[in-house]
Amino acid sequence: MDELQIKNLTVKYKNRQSILGKEQTIHAVNNLSLDIKKGEIIAIAGESGCGKSTLAKAIMLLETANSGEIIFEGQNILQMQKAKLKEFRKKVQMIFQNPYASLNPKMKIFDTLKEPLKINTNLTDEEIRQKVVETACKVGLDKDCLSLYPHEFSGGQRQRIAIARALILNPEFILADEPVSALDVSIQAQIINLLKDLKDDYDLTFLFISHDLSVIKYLSDRVAIMYLGEIVELGKTDEIFFTPEHPYTKALLSSVPQITKADKIILEGDLPSPSDLPQGCKFHTRCPYCMPICREKMPDETRITDTHYVKCFLAKSMI
Repeated sequence: MDELQIKNLTVKYKNRQSILGKEQTIHAVNNLSLDIKKGEIIAIAGESGCGKSTLAKAIMLLETANSGEIIFEGQNILQMQKAKLKEFRKKVQMIFQNPYASLNPKMKIFDTLKEPLKINTNLTDEEIRQKVVETACKVGLDKDCLSLYPHEFSGGQRQRIAIARALILNPEFILADEPVSALDVSIQAQIINLLKDLKDDYDLTFLFISHDLSVIKYLSDRVAIMYLGEIVELGKTDEIFFTPEHPYTKALLSSVPQITKADKIILEGDLPSPSDLPQGCKFHTRCPYCMPICREKMPDETRITDTHYVKCFLAKSMI
């Protein structure tokens, strides 16, 4: 059963800084489709600038989609009326990369956690207090810290507060945008394990965005590899890590430090500008296996298995 379906989603920006007097169009997400299953953790991996965060913000309606559909509980949220959107926002929450920037520095932690309950529920003051204390304890915070301000906490504690705020309305679906990248390695492990426990305790579905492949391998059920606004490979975590098919996926995996000596795939050049997308396969300008057809035509989706697909002319179906 799908929790959320993304169909042919496109998000573009107009660049405010013109070059030679011309306005640029930034193609952040390009005709992207993805089905997210209920109860799973699906990870999105890719270089900075590939459109991961834009995708998450588009789902949360923090960015405006130009076309496509985002289906949640059978309804396209891009066409929802205000009353329906309020219900959607109760069920879908987001954890941001920088916990300090996402918390109001002038509000005590109790007030930060209380606010969503005041706005969205009819709970009494005592019920709200109990819910705030219960949720804070659930993420590993002491109830005595609720009278403090965000600047009085460490980075890991602030991220626990941000997670508590995302949980306070008992959502069904959480988008986590690089939630551990700003933290020390030892604290990262604590937060990752916390998210894994909360997923089971609250029966949550996660869209987890990260550039750290070791974190993705440990946490996720499925992995989507994103390049220039497109998903170029999708599969179960073991399929992506042990039998990758797309050259870009192989290059990402070869960049992970390993104890044993392994061949690295060196990509030539930088990520092309999303304002000037290459023709044909978007990856052909950096691909070590580029063929003439790659420059002319976009590859179709090839099903490697029932759960694993890739967009590459080199791929061969095993079904």
